[in-house]
Amino acid sequence: QVQLVESGGGLAQAGGSLKLSCAASGNIVTMNTMGWFRQAPGNQRELVATITRDGTTNYADSVKGRCTISRDNAKNTVYVQMNNLKPEDTAVYYCNADGTFRKIRAIVDDIVPFLSWGRGTQVTVSS
Repeated sequence: QVQLVESGGGLAQAGGSLKLSCAASGNIVTMNTMGWFRQAPGNQRELVATITRDGTTNYADSVKGRCTISRDNAKNTVYVQMNNLKPEDTAVYYCNADGTFRKIRAIVDDIVPFLSWGRGTQVTVSS
C-alpha cells in the first residue's frame, strides 16, 4: 500500500504561520490529487485544500487567502503553508492522496489504485 506521513504541526499564536508537509511512500506509479483535510473536536472532517497533478488547486472558503498548497511530484510530497492563523484553525490535519501503486506479484505485478490517509498532525492556535 501507500503510506502518508504528515509533519510540521504544533502550537502557534493567532496571526502566526505553520507549514505542514506530507510525504508519500510505497511503490507509487502515479500520484493524482493530493490534499489536506482537518477535523476539530466534535466536528466532521472538512476540506482545507487540494492540488491535482498538474497543479490545479482548490481551497475551502475558510482558508482562502491564508493558505497555499503546493507539491513536489518528484518527492511525492504535498505541503500547505498556513498564514494568519486563527484559533478556529485548531484541528488535526490529515493528508490525503490518490493514485496507483505497483503490487508485487510472483509473475506479473498489478497496478492497483489507492486512496490513502495519513494519521494526522495536531495544529493548535492560541489566541
